[in-house]
Amino acid sequence: MASLVQDALDYAAEQTQQALAALGSSTTKETTVWMDGAFDVMHFGHANAFRQGRTLGTRLVVGVNSSSTIEQAKGAPPLLTDEERCAAVKACKFVDDVVPHVPYVMNEAYVRDLLENKGIDYIVHGDDPCIVDGKDVYQAAKDLGRYKTIPRTEGVSTTDLVGRLLKLDGTSRAFLGTARILSSFSEGLRAPRPTERVVYVAGAWDLFHPGHSKFLEACRACGDYLLVGVHGDECVKERRHRLPLMNLQERVLSVLACRHVDDVLIDAPLNITPELLSTFRVSTVCHGGTAPPGAGDKARKVASPSPLNSSTLAARVESRREQLLKRHRKKAAAEAEWYA
Repeated sequence: MASLVQDALDYAAEQTQQALAALGSSTTKETTVWMDGAFDVMHFGHANAFRQGRTLGTRLVVGVNSSSTIEQAKGAPPLLTDEERCAAVKACKFVDDVVPHVPYVMNEAYVRDLLENKGIDYIVHGDDPCIVDGKDVYQAAKDLGRYKTIPRTEGVSTTDLVGRLLKLDGTSRAFLGTARILSSFSEGLRAPRPTERVVYVAGAWDLFHPGHSKFLEACRACGDYLLVGVHGDECVKERRHRLPLMNLQERVLSVLACRHVDDVLIDAPLNITPELLSTFRVSTVCHGGTAPPGAGDKARKVASPSPLNSSTLAARVESRREQLLKRHRKKAAAEAEWYA
């Protein structure tokens, strides 16, 4: 009973906050921020960049580079398709809109068109330089006073993750998670309302990808509120006989960034306990394969709408191992120089 009363109070407080926000927003001018990139093997560092970029305005539009222009510039296509990379960006809760097929190198005319004709107020990029053929890609935005920078999230990059997939020793920088970044990613989370059906699903969520986000979207459709459990590193090792490529903090941030998730249970147990079911008022336990022990008649199998999974991603990496090794060495050296 006490839990239901607290939930009702939380819901009332939330409704009041939303009403006050609506009153304030009626007089606030919308400021649209633009960010763009390849976002291949998208990770929580990208999500953190989106979070930071959105704080510089009221709406964030993200352009996703086309595979053809990425291949033209880098000599090889990305690991994920255009559709998969757009799906990954769309699934991020900090993003308001996505523009596909953006050129990898935006010329001055393209940048000016964004600012003068497409409703973009500011272009935002990381604080690392973006130089192509000796020219600053964003010089036009800088000349117009419409360019802003954000700090990179240290300890993670696509180069770093590809190195982990390639099983290269010594390529990974340690990500140093803080309570502050966890709190920032937790913004907008809420308690379930008294009448809402709570759905629970747990997993490793290693190398969080569009297949994961599509699966979580399908799980959320089984109820009104989605609680996602993230297994600890040792739990994953017990189940898969190896440690995950990303540690618990990294995987929690990845799940928190997904727009279909209402809350996260950190270091979730492998087995479903009666305490877990009663504490969170779980009505349905979703799974993608074998029902977790303890789920009982609450278990519900959910088919993933996406064929992409961690195994297929790893297979793509392996099929291009030599090509990726060569590119990885070049990128890793550049990143090491940047972080030095």
